[in-house]
Amino acid sequence: MPDAERVDAILARVRATPPGFVRTYGDVSPGAPRVAGAVLHGCDDPELPWHRIVRADGSLAKGARQRRRLWREGVPFRGDRVDMRVARLPD
Repeated sequence: MPDAERVDAILARVRATPPGFVRTYGDVSPGAPRVAGAVLHGCDDPELPWHRIVRADGSLAKGARQRRRLWREGVPFRGDRVDMRVARLPD
């Protein structure tokens, strides 16, 4: 697991992702997207908007459960993937 400062930075980026938008694992942990996945997996905060973090190609790590949450927030999809051209939060 990364150090506490890095974990805090990743979680802050996740929390700063507003409803209706997504970020990629690489967006919240530049250069180390797997670290973001590990941090999200290890976080037990029920208020964390984990569902707004998707793979770079718009596919979902948590499948139907994640899709339902994103759909309720108005995130657009193209087939099974998030429409990243529209929904990805610009940095």
